[in-house]
Amino acid sequence: MDRTIIEAHLAMVDRHVADGERLVARQRELLRGLEPGGHGAVIGRALLVQFEELLAQHIAHRDRLRRELLQCRS
Repeated sequence: MDRTIIEAHLAMVDRHVADGERLVARQRELLRGLEPGGHGAVIGRALLVQFEELLAQHIAHRDRLRRELLQCRS
């Protein structure tokens, strides 16, 4: 892949990672408020798992792009 394209993809994935980190943090915060009363906690925990899985995928994609970018420099 062309270096310019990799850099553009990397910038986009970096934004996705940052957004994902904010979503996970916010969902954890919301769950802390729900847990004591049990209101919606089951659905909230399931959503958190999905957010965490998506974040892990974005991080893996970012890491692959970073490695690919390093190979372009060689």
